[in-house]
Amino acid sequence: MTLRRSLPIALFLLMLSSAGPSWGQDSDLGPIVVGPRAHRIHASTYVFDGHNDLPWALRTRSSTSFKRLDISKPQPDLHTDIPRLHKGNVGAQFWSVYVPANTANDGTALLKTLEQIELVHAMAERYPETFALCGTTADILRARRENKIASLIGVEGGHAIEGSMANLRRLYQLGARYMTLTHSATLPWADSATDEAKHQGLTKFGEAVVHEMNRLGMLVDLSHVSADTMLDTLQISRAPVIFSHSSAFAVAGHPRNVPDNVLEQVRINGGVVMVNFYSGFIHPESARRRAKMFDVMREMRLKYPEAADYRKAMTRWRAENPIAPGHARDVVDHIDHIVKVAGFRHVGIGSDFDGISVVPVQLEDVASYPVITQEMLTRGYSRRAIQAIMSGNVMRVLTEAERVAEEPQSMQAVFK
Repeated sequence: MTLRRSLPIALFLLMLSSAGPSWGQDSDLGPIVVGPRAHRIHASTYVFDGHNDLPWALRTRSSTSFKRLDISKPQPDLHTDIPRLHKGNVGAQFWSVYVPANTANDGTALLKTLEQIELVHAMAERYPETFALCGTTADILRARRENKIASLIGVEGGHAIEGSMANLRRLYQLGARYMTLTHSATLPWADSATDEAKHQGLTKFGEAVVHEMNRLGMLVDLSHVSADTMLDTLQISRAPVIFSHSSAFAVAGHPRNVPDNVLEQVRINGGVVMVNFYSGFIHPESARRRAKMFDVMREMRLKYPEAADYRKAMTRWRAENPIAPGHARDVVDHIDHIVKVAGFRHVGIGSDFDGISVVPVQLEDVASYPVITQEMLTRGYSRRAIQAIMSGNVMRVLTEAERVAEEPQSMQAVFK
């Protein structure tokens, strides 16, 4: 693809001043080389990543003890370990406490989510020199002053609350600071992006969940939900929302990505879309091939109820249905598009590391974030825009969610 040289000069200058131009970049341009200026800019801020599945990756390896799998040492089979977190300048991280959507079928969703939360707490206790559990923006700022990685908990899927507001409050009390309304399956109160729509968005109970999350100061995460659920939530949420690990549908047409009409509402709401790194969501052709991925996963879970058998079956399916990994430039194409539609104050980073099977070239692990800084710099992004995208935008959203929770109308809990 050639650069859009036909852009009017005035529009080109406007794009540069707001953040950066929105054109795509070919993946055959050679490797991105991180230069001294990009290193300085990257070091001047920190990465606040919206979604890392390390807890689940540890669980699937039967390594819930950090004595058996010591992440203070290099772990080449994972995307994440402490040395690489430092190398990538990760300063704050939402650790996902994911459990599969099918745990709702056997009544174990809450229990297994609580086990995942305990694992995050255990990680902070095992490595107190590296991680600090945080529940507020003040905690995050304190952790940064102490040169620690501010560690927050994100619940990936509303199935975890098992239809109970009391369970939602319990998760908040244990440290959860966002909840993704759905995962891959439609719930009795909200439609998923990758399952049959049953409600055309949120039900009344779903609306009550959003209101209660606003009251608590818990971020509403719209990754994985249907476009109707996105729009319903954006209409009623008093606090800015996040998409903890999603990308732009106009760039790669996977149902997990965010359509332009939703991006326009995100700008009005003040929220942030934290761009996912999974090749099947960010590379256009790969997104087409992976559009039915969650349907396949459901079929495989039915066919192979044992976890080990399921993982082997999915590994075989992925090998038989390969996708192009894409490149770090593809990820920045998504950032560019969201900037174009919503503005640079509404973009963040949500890698999905250790929860994805294929990553783009040059975004192989948590050490690789400076590559994004360099590519944004190459495309004309200002230092201010880069700092906002790397961490400032999600900090703004957290601050605003805390402010909303302190409003008088937030005092009354929802008992439903």
